Amino acid sequence: MTKTLGLIGAGMIGGTLARLAIAAGIDVVVANSRGPETLAELVAGLGERARAATAEEAAEAGDLVVVSVPLSAYEQLPAKALAGRTVLDTINYYPQRDGRIAVLDANESTTSELVQRHLADSRVVKAFNNITFFSLGDLARPSGAADRSALPIAGDDAGAKGEAAALLDALGYDAVDLGSLAESWRSEPGTPVYVDPYMPGPIPEGLNGEQAFGWLMSTPSTPVAAARVKELLDAAVRGTAGGVFPKM
Repeated sequence: MTKTLGLIGAGMIGGTLARLAIAAGIDVVVANSRGPETLAELVAGLGERARAATAEEAAEAGDLVVVSVPLSAYEQLPAKALAGRTVLDTINYYPQRDGRIAVLDANESTTSELVQRHLADSRVVKAFNNITFFSLGDLARPSGAADRSALPIAGDDAGAKGEAAALLDALGYDAVDLGSLAESWRSEPGTPVYVDPYMPGPIPEGLNGEQAFGWLMSTPSTPVAAARVKELLDAAVRGTAGGVFPKM
């Protein structure tokens, strides 16, 4: 059982996972690229179960470690400190943010395979990459709830995927195993399971950006059960890699 979750990346997904972990009784150690002192407000809001640290310290403290950084920064992840760890990778490819990456554009690799290559001594599991932060926070439910949602995971190590599934369960989600890291494209941007199934619904017409964001934050998201997630994964057809970076 995960007692401490390391989080490298304290943005919207990282911050939401920190809140879900603390609600589940899990301590969190949070890091970002700017240093622990810049996380004082976040940690204060999270409470006594949270502390800020460097990326290396978060890696070493976590029973499991979530990396939630831009793809362009994945080679800055502390490979030595993450050696031997199960690492949950939330990273997606957005070319206008990350620049063009030839092996992804040619569908010769997936983002998680790139992360695994960098973290050669870690066990990488793709997770939490196909849902927005507001849906992730909104849809968490206790085990057995009739409206519990599921999220896909992918990895090359069965034990690591088991650890990831157990963490998802603790945080309020079922897990659907979609296969290896080579198959993780099935949950990447542009696929049927990516973001849209969990959304509250079509944004009402006539709203400006701020109003649309407020509507998304205040409107309940749509639960997506494990059977439906599997259907969506099976329906995926590999196309052009990368997505349009969401502007929230």
